[in-house]
Amino acid sequence: MLKLNARPEPVEIDWEKSAVVVVDMQNSFASRQGMLDLAGFDISGAPQVVRSIASMLDAARPAGIPIVYLQVGYRADLSDSGGPDSPNWHKELGIRMMNSRPELKGKLVTIGTWDFAIVDELQPHAGDLVVVKTRYSGFAHTALDAELRQRGIRYLFFTGIATNVCVESTLRDAYFLDYWPILITDGAMAAGPPAMHEATVQNVENFFGWTVTAAEFIQSVRMARAAGGMV
Repeated sequence: MLKLNARPEPVEIDWEKSAVVVVDMQNSFASRQGMLDLAGFDISGAPQVVRSIASMLDAARPAGIPIVYLQVGYRADLSDSGGPDSPNWHKELGIRMMNSRPELKGKLVTIGTWDFAIVDELQPHAGDLVVVKTRYSGFAHTALDAELRQRGIRYLFFTGIATNVCVESTLRDAYFLDYWPILITDGAMAAGPPAMHEATVQNVENFFGWTVTAAEFIQSVRMARAAGGMV
């Protein structure tokens, strides 16, 4: 157990029981002409988020730290969306856009489409865990909890888009399930103004977990490996 220089206070991490969670780093959220871009959100910060996550994965993989990809996606007929009786049907951005703009039907966050695909720079490797989800939280209606427990994972480092929606939703559920959540502040981006990102950072630091930067994560991984506690 090594102490991570986190905020609001250092926290002990067992790197043998840790994983990096990459939330929804798909064309839908991080690429021009993807869903967020088409909806009018500012995605100019996405390339920096991609670079931060890539640097973390480059440090995590050689150290044997598992990588978990969460990927939101629906069947083309939206039969797994909950339907009109579900609030998800009325609030989830992709579903709302497809229902209101017929030309987008089956093109946004739809399994098998370009919009659904993870960005080229962060493609999963063999052995990475990929979990497709149909709700904001990666734990809702998926096998994520079972998969993590089977691997003995307790500490989760969260990255992805959007900080204030799917990242925070999954992080909160992780906390409720007794995982230790750590948000990478420069490895995530909000849907909306920067204040939305900062609000999640404050929520995490005050109530749900801890925060660090990508550089702090990478330095800690290197220190752990030098101490002989990792691959």
